[in-house]
Amino acid sequence: MRMAERGFVALAFDPSYTGESSGEPRRTASPDINTEDFMAAVDFLSKLDNVDPERIGIIGICGWGGIALNAAAADTRIKATVASTMYDMTRISGNGYYDSEDKEESRHAAREAMGKQRLADPMAMAGGVVDPLPEDAPQFVKDYHDYYKTPRGYHKRSGNSNDGWRVIGTQAYANARFLYYINEIRSAVLVMHGAEAHSRYFGEAAYHYMVDGKAEGYNFVGKPNPVPENKQLLIIPGATHCDLYDGGEGDYIPWDTLAAFFGKNL
Repeated sequence: MRMAERGFVALAFDPSYTGESSGEPRRTASPDINTEDFMAAVDFLSKLDNVDPERIGIIGICGWGGIALNAAAADTRIKATVASTMYDMTRISGNGYYDSEDKEESRHAAREAMGKQRLADPMAMAGGVVDPLPEDAPQFVKDYHDYYKTPRGYHKRSGNSNDGWRVIGTQAYANARFLYYINEIRSAVLVMHGAEAHSRYFGEAAYHYMVDGKAEGYNFVGKPNPVPENKQLLIIPGATHCDLYDGGEGDYIPWDTLAAFFGKNL
């Protein structure tokens, strides 16, 4: 809505298997299908009479921020990308938070557990944001609770608000890496993160790998980006991870900055 108010043709969609989108089984994630979601949206927009197919950009939020970068690396029709408060879901699924489980033993144990789960109950749900909130919950869990479990962001069909994703629903993420080729993205990219976000390290690492071809936490190295001048890292003072979902109490999302970015690069 905010982008449409600024004169853009805006398409908002739920990823496959979630929300208003179709697909079974529900709340299953897939590296290729979730990337395809963005590219299918580009297909749709390109065929509208009031859209110039040479001037299409995308915005990805949270986990879909990383997926948006993957889509931009795969699809040159995407001329500008904003990755907001992004997660690299493949990195966290394989390495854990802050790469605390980045070792073969941990991944092997997780793979064994997933294999057993697939035979025992492949439809079991992992549970959404914890509720009631423990007093000793980490701050980022409190932030999630404040968004997903209150009128601010609650929805009856939201997995994070209710019973979560399938236990095995993100299994494929753990053995994939989204960002391997983002250092080859020639189109414009804006990585936007809150200064106080627990996930900030994802955005900063993605930006530096995209520009320099290497970044802390990544075990792959590529050549520096051929077009680094149209890549930006924007850190929003005071903002937490969820503040860049809806703006939060501080109205942290710089909509005019985003409009200017797309206006310049589309």
